[in-house]
Amino acid sequence: MTVIHTLGLPRMGAGRELKWALEGYWKGDTDRDALLGRARELRARHWDMQVAAGCRYVTVGDFSLYDQVLDMTARLGVVPARFAWPGGEVDIDTYFRMARGRAPRGEPAFACAMTKWFDTNYHYIVPELAPGQGFVLARDDLFDQVAEAQALGHAAKAVMVGPLTWLWLARPQGAFDKLELLDGLLPVYGQILARLAGQGVAWAQLDEPILALDLAPAWRAAFERAYHVLQSAGPKLMVATYFGALEDNLTTAAKLPVAGLHVDAVSAPEELVQALDWLPATKVLSVGCVDGRNVWRADLDALLDRLAPVRARLGERLWLAPSCSLLHVPLELAPDTGIDPEIKPWLAFAREKLAELATLAQALDHGREAAAAALAETRAALAARRASARVHRAEVGARLAAVRPEDSRRRSPYASRAACQRAWLQLPLYPTTTIGSFPQTAAIRAARRDFKAGRIARAAYEEAMRAEIRHAVAVQERLGLDVLVHGEAERNDMVEYFGAQLDGYAFTGNGWVQSYGSRCVKPPVIYGDVARPAAMTVAWSVYAQSLTGKPMKGMLTGPITMLKWAFVRDDQPWRLTAFQIALALRDEIRDLEAAGIGVIQVDEPAFREAMPLRSGRRKAYLAWAAEAFRLASAGVADRTQIHTHMCYSEFNDIIAAIADLDADVITIETARSNMELLDAFAGFAYPNEIGPGVYDIHSPNVPEVAAMARLMEKAAARVPAERLWVNPDCGLKTRAWPETEAALANMVAAARRLRARAGQAVVNAPARY
Repeated sequence: MTVIHTLGLPRMGAGRELKWALEGYWKGDTDRDALLGRARELRARHWDMQVAAGCRYVTVGDFSLYDQVLDMTARLGVVPARFAWPGGEVDIDTYFRMARGRAPRGEPAFACAMTKWFDTNYHYIVPELAPGQGFVLARDDLFDQVAEAQALGHAAKAVMVGPLTWLWLARPQGAFDKLELLDGLLPVYGQILARLAGQGVAWAQLDEPILALDLAPAWRAAFERAYHVLQSAGPKLMVATYFGALEDNLTTAAKLPVAGLHVDAVSAPEELVQALDWLPATKVLSVGCVDGRNVWRADLDALLDRLAPVRARLGERLWLAPSCSLLHVPLELAPDTGIDPEIKPWLAFAREKLAELATLAQALDHGREAAAAALAETRAALAARRASARVHRAEVGARLAAVRPEDSRRRSPYASRAACQRAWLQLPLYPTTTIGSFPQTAAIRAARRDFKAGRIARAAYEEAMRAEIRHAVAVQERLGLDVLVHGEAERNDMVEYFGAQLDGYAFTGNGWVQSYGSRCVKPPVIYGDVARPAAMTVAWSVYAQSLTGKPMKGMLTGPITMLKWAFVRDDQPWRLTAFQIALALRDEIRDLEAAGIGVIQVDEPAFREAMPLRSGRRKAYLAWAAEAFRLASAGVADRTQIHTHMCYSEFNDIIAAIADLDADVITIETARSNMELLDAFAGFAYPNEIGPGVYDIHSPNVPEVAAMARLMEKAAARVPAERLWVNPDCGLKTRAWPETEAALANMVAAARRLRARAGQAVVNAPARY
C-alpha cells in the first residue's frame, strides 16, 4: 500500500491557540505548565488529523514553541555566552531569551539574529557558533513528544533539521570554517537518533533543504561523510529536500546511505524521473506531489498520470507527501466562512491537502474508480476556476501591454533628485524616522472587530482611527522625529490591507500562517487580474499631514511583497502578476503626490525572499522585480522622495539589484546583525541614502542611546554620514507604547549626539515643509 505522510503541520491551532498561550506566558499572565499543556493539546489534535487522513506515521518534532531551528540549536546546547546558561538542560526561559531577548525568568539579553527560512516568509532564529564550539545533548523535548504520541497509540516518525542544513544556517562568531565543526556535531545527532531508536521509532526524517542550493564541493562531500556516520545510529533515515530542484546535488542525495529520500516534485517535477533512475533498488522515495506552500487545489488527474508509472516501478517503496512542511499554509479550509464562496472550492489548506494525498493513494492502489467521487469533485472545481469570468480582465491586459520602458525610470538621476529633495524637505544630518507602523493596541483591535461585526458604524470607526493617528503624530512631535508616519492604525496587515482594496484578491476568515514566534499573518489569495478601483491610503495620509508641519510619509507595500506574501495564482508567470500590482500602486503613488505627500515609502521586505535559490536563475528575477518596483514608483517628480524598506534578509549578494530599485532612501535591518549587513556596502558604492536599523523591534528590550550611536558610527565608516538615516529596523505594530516611546526617545537622542559630534546643531524641519 502507498504510504502517505506529511513533513510537518501548522503549529498555531485553528484559533491560534498557541499564539495566545505564548503571549500569555511572556506577559506573566499564565505559567509554564499552562503553556506546555496547551502545546500538548495542539500536538494531539494535529496527530489525530494525520491519522484521520490515513497517514501511516504521525510526524513528531515539527511542533515548536518558537522555531524548529532554535529547537535544534537548544538540543545541541549551542547557547551564546551572553545568556549565562549554566549547563544541563536548556530551560524554556533561556530558549525564549535566545529568540526574543526576554522571558519571564532570566536577565534580558541581546536576542539571536532572525532571518528568512530560505525563500519563505517564515523566520528562523540564527544559531551562533563560537570558535571551537562544543555540542552536547541539552533538551529532551523531542523524546518527550515521541512518548506523548506513542501514549496516544500513534506510530511516530521523528523529524528534525538535518546536521548539514543546521550548520549551513549557523553564523560563525569569528573567522573560521564552520564545516570543521561537523565531526563534533555528528555524535550528538547520533545520540539523539539512538535514543529515538530506543523508544521504538522506526523512521527519522532529517530535513536537508540546502540540497536545493548551490553547494561547494566540500559541502557536497560532507553529506556522504555525515550520513555514513549516522546511518547506523538508530531509526531508518529519510533525508528530506524541498523548495527547489536538486540539480547538481541529485546524485549526492540519491546515493546517500539512508533508507529514504523525499523530493519536491512540485518545484521540480522534471526531476522525478531522474530521481527514480538514480535511486537504489532498496530505497523509499517520498514524492512531494501536493504543493505545501500554496493553497490551490491540486489537479489530481494530472498527478495520477505522473505518479502511476512511479508506483509501477517502486511499488510499496513509494510514499506520498506534500512538497514541504504544511507550516506554510493555513490549517483547515472547511470551517472558514470568510472566503468568497465562488473561490473557496478552488482551494485546499493543510487538512484538505492530506485528503488529496489519501485520494491519490487510494486511486494508485485500487484504481481511479475507487476514488471516483473525490476525483469528480476536484475536476468540477478546476473547471469552474478555469471558466470564471473574474480571473481575466481585458482592460488590465491592455494597460500592461501599453507599458513603455521610460515608465520605469525616474525623470532625473539620484544626485539631481537628492539636491531637490534636500532643498524641499530641509532635514538635518542623520534624519530620524520610523518604518511606518505604531502599536496595534487592544483598543484599535477592538474597534476593528466591532466595525467588522456591525456593532459600530463606519463614521465611529473612522473617528477612532483618526484619534489614534492624532496620538501617533503627537508622540512623534514630542519626541522630535524628523519625518513622521501616521502609524497605520487602520491597517490589519501590510498586505491584507491593500489586497482588500484591489480587484483580483480574495481573503480568508481564519487563514492564519506563522511568520515567526507568535506572529501570524493571514495571506490573501491572488486569484485573478489585479487592478485598483479607488484610492487606498490618500485620505488617511492627508489627514495625518494636516496635523503637522513636518514631512509625513505615505506608506505602501511594494509589488514584490504584495505578490510574495500572498498565495499567488498559478496560471500565469509571477512577473505578469507583479506588473499588474505595480500599475495599481503607481496610481496610488501619483494620487498621494498630488495630495501633497512629499515622502512616500514603498516597502519591499520580500524582495530578497522571492529570489530563486539557485544563482543561475537570479539575474532574470532581479531584473523584472526591480523593474516592477520602478514601474510603481518612477512616475513622480524629482522632489518627491521615494523610500523603501527591507528586513531580515541577506543583502550582500544582491546589492547591485537593490541599487537598481533607484529608491532615494532604503531602510534595512541591521540591529540584530550588529551592522554586519552593511558589509555589502563596503565593496559596493551604493549611490543613494540608507537607514540602517539601530534597534531590534522584535525584542521588548529598550536599547540604550550609546548602543545606537555606536551602531550608527559603524555605519558611518561604510556610508557617508550625509546619506545616513536613523530608524528602527522594522515596524512597531507588535510593540507596546511605553517601550516604543522609550526606544524612540533614545533613538532621537542618539541622532542628536551624532549631529553634535559632527559639529551640526539640531535642526528642526520648517513650520510647513
